[in-house]
Amino acid sequence: MIEGIIIKGIGGFYYVKTQDKVYECKARGLFREDNIIPLIGDRVKIRINEEDGSGYIEEIMERKSQLIRPPVSNVTQAIIIMSIKKPDINLWLLDRLIVLAEHQRLNIGICINKIDLVQEDERNLIEKAYRETGYPIIKTSCKTGEGIVDLIDLLKNQVTVFAGPSGVGKSSLLNRIKPGLELKTGDVSKKTTRGRHTTRHVELIDLDGNSFVLDTPGFSSLSLDFIEREEELSKYFKEIDEFNGKCKFINCIHFKEPGCEVKKQVEKGNISRERYENYLMFLEEIKANRRY
Repeated sequence: MIEGIIIKGIGGFYYVKTQDKVYECKARGLFREDNIIPLIGDRVKIRINEEDGSGYIEEIMERKSQLIRPPVSNVTQAIIIMSIKKPDINLWLLDRLIVLAEHQRLNIGICINKIDLVQEDERNLIEKAYRETGYPIIKTSCKTGEGIVDLIDLLKNQVTVFAGPSGVGKSSLLNRIKPGLELKTGDVSKKTTRGRHTTRHVELIDLDGNSFVLDTPGFSSLSLDFIEREEELSKYFKEIDEFNGKCKFINCIHFKEPGCEVKKQVEKGNISRERYENYLMFLEEIKANRRY
Protein backbone atom coordinates (compact mmCIF):
# COMPACT_ATOMS: atom_id res chain seq x y z
CA MET A 1 0.00 0.00 0.00
CA ILE A 2 1.00 3.62 -0.55
CA GLU A 3 0.94 6.34 2.10
CA GLY A 4 -0.48 9.76 1.40
CA ILE A 5 -2.51 12.66 2.75
CA ILE A 6 -6.12 13.57 1.90
CA ILE A 7 -6.07 17.04 0.36
CA LYS A 8 -9.68 17.29 -0.83
CA GLY A 9 -13.00 15.49 -0.60
CA ILE A 10 -15.90 16.03 -3.01
CA GLY A 11 -19.02 13.93 -3.56
CA GLY A 12 -17.75 10.81 -1.82
CA PHE A 13 -14.37 10.91 -3.55
CA TYR A 14 -11.16 11.68 -1.68
CA TYR A 15 -8.08 13.05 -3.38
CA VAL A 16 -4.94 11.63 -1.81
CA LYS A 17 -1.54 13.18 -2.46
CA THR A 18 1.33 10.71 -2.36
CA GLN A 19 5.00 11.31 -2.98
CA ASP A 20 4.49 10.91 -6.73
CA LYS A 21 0.96 12.02 -7.63
CA VAL A 22 -2.64 12.64 -6.53
CA TYR A 23 -5.04 9.69 -6.63
CA GLU A 24 -8.83 9.84 -6.72
CA CYS A 25 -9.96 7.40 -4.03
CA LYS A 26 -13.01 5.96 -2.38
CA ALA A 27 -13.13 4.92 1.26
CA ARG A 28 -13.73 1.31 2.26
CA GLY A 29 -17.23 0.46 3.45
CA LEU A 30 -15.66 -0.66 6.70
CA PHE A 31 -15.24 2.99 7.71
CA ARG A 32 -18.98 3.63 7.30
CA GLU A 33 -19.77 0.57 9.43
CA ASP A 34 -17.52 1.94 12.18
CA ASN A 35 -18.97 5.45 11.74
CA ILE A 36 -15.57 6.81 10.72
CA ILE A 37 -15.51 9.64 8.19
CA PRO A 38 -12.20 10.38 6.43
CA LEU A 39 -11.16 14.00 6.92
CA ILE A 40 -9.07 16.44 4.96
CA GLY A 41 -5.59 16.21 6.47
CA ASP A 42 -5.84 12.52 7.32
CA ARG A 43 -2.68 10.52 6.74
CA VAL A 44 -3.86 7.36 5.00
CA LYS A 45 -2.75 4.16 3.31
CA ILE A 46 -4.29 3.46 -0.07
CA ARG A 47 -4.47 0.51 -2.45
CA ILE A 48 -4.29 1.29 -6.17
CA ASN A 49 -6.66 -0.27 -8.69
CA GLU A 50 -4.34 -1.26 -11.54
CA GLU A 51 -7.17 -1.20 -14.09
CA ASP A 52 -8.07 2.48 -13.91
CA GLY A 53 -5.47 4.00 -11.58
CA SER A 54 -8.02 4.93 -8.91
CA GLY A 55 -7.48 4.12 -5.27
CA TYR A 56 -9.14 2.80 -2.14
CA ILE A 57 -8.43 4.16 1.32
CA GLU A 58 -7.57 1.08 3.37
CA GLU A 59 -6.32 2.66 6.58
CA ILE A 60 -6.57 6.00 8.37
CA MET A 61 -3.58 6.57 10.60
CA GLU A 62 -3.94 7.98 14.09
CA ARG A 63 -4.93 11.64 14.11
CA LYS A 64 -2.73 14.05 16.04
CA SER A 65 -5.49 16.67 16.16
CA GLN A 66 -9.01 17.15 14.86
CA LEU A 67 -11.06 20.28 14.27
CA ILE A 68 -14.84 20.23 14.02
CA ARG A 69 -15.30 23.51 12.18
CA PRO A 70 -13.77 23.23 9.65
CA PRO A 71 -13.69 19.39 9.72
CA VAL A 72 -9.98 18.70 9.28
CA SER A 73 -7.31 16.64 11.01
CA ASN A 74 -3.60 16.82 11.83
CA VAL A 75 -3.48 20.61 11.74
CA THR A 76 -0.48 21.95 13.65
CA GLN A 77 -1.04 25.69 13.34
CA ALA A 78 -3.80 28.28 13.04
CA ILE A 79 -3.12 31.59 11.33
CA ILE A 80 -6.00 33.90 12.23
CA ILE A 81 -6.47 36.46 9.50
CA MET A 82 -8.25 39.74 9.98
CA SER A 83 -8.36 42.75 7.70
CA ILE A 84 -7.74 46.08 9.37
CA LYS A 85 -10.26 47.74 7.01
CA LYS A 86 -12.90 46.62 4.49
CA PRO A 87 -14.19 44.95 6.61
CA ASP A 88 -13.03 46.63 9.81
CA ILE A 89 -11.10 44.43 12.19
CA ASN A 90 -13.30 42.43 14.57
CA LEU A 91 -11.34 41.91 17.80
CA TRP A 92 -14.24 40.01 19.39
CA LEU A 93 -14.07 37.40 16.62
CA LEU A 94 -10.27 37.40 16.63
CA ASP A 95 -10.25 36.51 20.32
CA ARG A 96 -12.95 33.91 19.79
CA LEU A 97 -10.87 32.19 17.12
CA ILE A 98 -7.82 32.35 19.38
CA VAL A 99 -9.78 30.58 22.14
CA LEU A 100 -10.79 27.80 19.73
CA ALA A 101 -7.21 27.37 18.47
CA GLU A 102 -5.87 27.35 22.04
CA HIS A 103 -8.45 24.69 22.94
CA GLN A 104 -7.11 22.55 20.08
CA ARG A 105 -3.52 23.16 21.30
CA LEU A 106 -2.44 24.60 17.98
CA ASN A 107 0.40 26.99 17.35
CA ILE A 108 -1.16 30.39 16.71
CA GLY A 109 -0.19 33.32 14.52
CA ILE A 110 -2.09 36.54 13.86
CA CYS A 111 -2.11 38.08 10.39
CA ILE A 112 -3.45 41.62 10.00
CA ASN A 113 -4.16 42.07 6.29
CA LYS A 114 -4.90 45.12 4.07
CA ILE A 115 -2.53 47.32 6.07
CA ASP A 116 -2.05 49.52 3.01
CA LEU A 117 -5.49 50.98 3.85
CA VAL A 118 -4.42 52.63 7.13
CA GLN A 119 -1.68 54.82 8.56
CA GLU A 120 1.24 53.44 10.57
CA ASP A 121 -0.16 54.52 13.95
CA GLU A 122 -3.38 52.55 13.39
CA ARG A 123 -1.40 49.44 12.46
CA ASN A 124 0.58 49.71 15.69
CA LEU A 125 -2.53 49.92 17.87
CA ILE A 126 -3.50 46.35 16.99
CA GLU A 127 0.03 45.08 17.46
CA LYS A 128 0.21 46.76 20.88
CA ALA A 129 -3.04 45.16 22.04
CA TYR A 130 -1.76 41.65 21.27
CA ARG A 131 1.94 42.04 22.05
CA GLU A 132 1.61 40.47 25.51
CA THR A 133 0.01 37.33 24.08
CA GLY A 134 3.34 36.23 22.65
CA TYR A 135 1.75 35.22 19.34
CA PRO A 136 3.66 36.19 16.19
CA ILE A 137 1.88 39.11 14.53
CA ILE A 138 2.36 39.65 10.80
CA LYS A 139 1.06 42.70 8.96
CA THR A 140 0.40 42.03 5.30
CA SER A 141 -0.80 43.69 2.13
CA CYS A 142 -1.67 41.74 -1.02
CA LYS A 143 -1.52 45.02 -2.90
CA THR A 144 2.06 45.99 -1.93
CA GLY A 145 3.41 42.55 -1.01
CA GLU A 146 4.40 43.72 2.47
CA GLY A 147 4.69 40.89 5.01
CA ILE A 148 4.20 38.07 2.48
CA VAL A 149 7.73 36.68 2.96
CA ASP A 150 7.25 36.70 6.75
CA LEU A 151 3.97 34.84 6.34
CA ILE A 152 5.60 32.21 4.10
CA ASP A 153 8.30 31.66 6.74
CA LEU A 154 5.62 31.07 9.38
CA LEU A 155 3.98 28.40 7.20
CA LYS A 156 7.10 26.27 6.67
CA ASN A 157 6.87 22.65 7.83
CA GLN A 158 3.37 23.16 9.22
CA VAL A 159 -0.16 22.08 8.38
CA THR A 160 -1.90 25.42 8.79
CA VAL A 161 -5.54 26.40 8.86
CA PHE A 162 -6.33 29.93 7.72
CA ALA A 163 -9.19 31.10 9.91
CA GLY A 164 -11.12 34.34 9.72
CA PRO A 165 -14.31 35.91 8.40
CA SER A 166 -15.10 36.31 4.73
CA GLY A 167 -13.64 39.28 2.92
CA VAL A 168 -10.42 39.60 4.93
CA GLY A 169 -8.29 38.29 2.06
CA LYS A 170 -7.50 34.66 2.89
CA SER A 171 -7.70 33.51 -0.73
CA SER A 172 -5.83 36.61 -1.96
CA LEU A 173 -3.01 35.86 0.47
CA LEU A 174 -2.82 32.27 -0.74
CA ASN A 175 -2.64 33.48 -4.34
CA ARG A 176 0.29 35.67 -3.29
CA ILE A 177 1.98 32.86 -1.38
CA LYS A 178 1.67 30.39 -4.23
CA PRO A 179 1.55 32.14 -7.62
CA GLY A 180 -0.52 30.24 -10.16
CA LEU A 181 -2.98 28.98 -7.58
CA GLU A 182 -5.66 31.35 -8.89
CA LEU A 183 -8.14 30.88 -6.08
CA LYS A 184 -11.33 32.84 -6.54
CA THR A 185 -11.45 36.01 -4.48
CA GLY A 186 -14.40 38.21 -3.56
CA ASP A 187 -15.03 41.84 -2.84
CA VAL A 188 -16.65 43.20 0.27
CA SER A 189 -20.33 44.04 -0.10
CA LYS A 190 -20.82 47.81 -0.05
CA LYS A 191 -24.27 47.38 1.48
CA THR A 192 -23.33 45.13 4.43
CA THR A 193 -19.54 45.85 4.61
CA ARG A 194 -19.10 42.11 5.04
CA GLY A 195 -17.16 39.77 2.81
CA ARG A 196 -18.78 37.45 0.33
CA HIS A 197 -17.90 33.78 0.69
CA THR A 198 -15.58 32.62 -2.08
CA THR A 199 -14.34 29.29 -0.68
CA ARG A 200 -17.01 26.59 -1.05
CA HIS A 201 -15.15 23.53 0.23
CA VAL A 202 -12.20 22.66 2.44
CA GLU A 203 -9.00 21.92 0.55
CA LEU A 204 -5.45 21.25 1.64
CA ILE A 205 -3.05 23.26 -0.51
CA ASP A 206 0.44 21.86 -0.97
CA LEU A 207 3.02 24.64 -0.72
CA ASP A 208 6.28 22.68 -0.93
CA GLY A 209 5.70 19.04 -0.01
CA ASN A 210 6.20 19.62 3.71
CA SER A 211 3.99 22.68 4.18
CA PHE A 212 0.23 22.66 3.68
CA VAL A 213 -2.46 25.29 4.11
CA LEU A 214 -6.20 24.82 4.43
CA ASP A 215 -8.28 27.39 2.61
CA THR A 216 -11.61 27.26 4.42
CA PRO A 217 -15.01 28.95 4.19
CA GLY A 218 -15.18 32.11 6.29
CA PHE A 219 -16.40 31.98 9.87
CA SER A 220 -19.08 34.27 11.30
CA SER A 221 -19.53 32.87 14.81
CA LEU A 222 -18.15 30.14 17.05
CA SER A 223 -19.70 28.43 20.04
CA LEU A 224 -17.82 28.30 23.34
CA ASP A 225 -19.87 25.38 24.64
CA PHE A 226 -16.72 23.27 24.99
CA ILE A 227 -15.80 25.39 28.03
CA GLU A 228 -17.78 23.94 30.92
CA ARG A 229 -16.56 26.04 33.86
CA GLU A 230 -15.85 29.77 34.12
CA GLU A 231 -12.44 29.08 35.69
CA GLU A 232 -11.29 27.37 32.46
CA LEU A 233 -11.58 30.46 30.28
CA SER A 234 -8.49 32.26 31.53
CA LYS A 235 -6.17 29.50 30.31
CA TYR A 236 -7.14 30.42 26.74
CA PHE A 237 -5.96 34.00 27.31
CA LYS A 238 -2.19 33.62 27.72
CA GLU A 239 -1.48 37.01 29.28
CA ILE A 240 -4.36 36.57 31.76
CA ASP A 241 -3.34 33.01 32.59
CA GLU A 242 0.11 34.31 33.52
CA PHE A 243 -1.41 35.94 36.63
CA ASN A 244 -3.54 32.99 37.73
CA GLY A 245 -2.69 32.16 41.34
CA LYS A 246 -1.54 35.69 42.08
CA CYS A 247 -4.96 37.03 43.01
CA LYS A 248 -6.29 37.33 46.58
CA PHE A 249 -8.63 34.39 46.06
CA ILE A 250 -7.42 31.10 44.57
CA ASN A 251 -10.62 30.55 42.57
CA CYS A 252 -10.68 34.11 41.19
CA ILE A 253 -12.24 34.33 37.72
CA HIS A 254 -11.06 37.94 37.32
CA PHE A 255 -14.53 39.42 37.22
CA LYS A 256 -15.74 41.29 40.32
CA GLU A 257 -13.56 39.70 42.99
CA PRO A 258 -11.55 42.04 45.25
CA GLY A 259 -7.77 41.80 45.14
CA CYS A 260 -7.73 40.56 41.53
CA GLU A 261 -4.24 40.83 40.06
CA VAL A 262 -5.53 40.60 36.49
CA LYS A 263 -7.70 43.70 36.92
CA LYS A 264 -4.68 45.52 38.37
CA GLN A 265 -2.61 44.57 35.32
CA VAL A 266 -5.36 45.84 33.02
CA GLU A 267 -5.28 49.21 34.81
CA LYS A 268 -1.49 49.31 34.48
CA GLY A 269 -1.76 48.65 30.74
CA ASN A 270 0.05 45.31 30.91
CA ILE A 271 -3.04 43.48 29.68
CA SER A 272 -5.02 44.89 26.77
CA ARG A 273 -8.31 46.39 27.94
CA GLU A 274 -9.96 45.27 24.69
CA ARG A 275 -8.82 41.69 25.28
CA TYR A 276 -10.00 41.80 28.89
CA GLU A 277 -13.43 43.13 27.87
CA ASN A 278 -13.78 40.28 25.37
CA TYR A 279 -12.77 37.87 28.14
CA LEU A 280 -15.61 39.24 30.29
CA MET A 281 -18.13 38.86 27.44
CA PHE A 282 -17.05 35.25 26.91
CA LEU A 283 -17.32 34.68 30.66
CA GLU A 284 -20.94 35.87 30.66
CA GLU A 285 -21.68 33.56 27.73
CA ILE A 286 -20.24 30.56 29.57
CA LYS A 287 -22.32 31.42 32.65
CA ALA A 288 -25.43 31.66 30.49
CA ASN A 289 -24.68 28.30 28.83
CA ARG A 290 -24.54 26.65 32.24
CA ARG A 291 -28.07 27.78 33.02
CA TYR A 292 -29.50 25.73 30.14
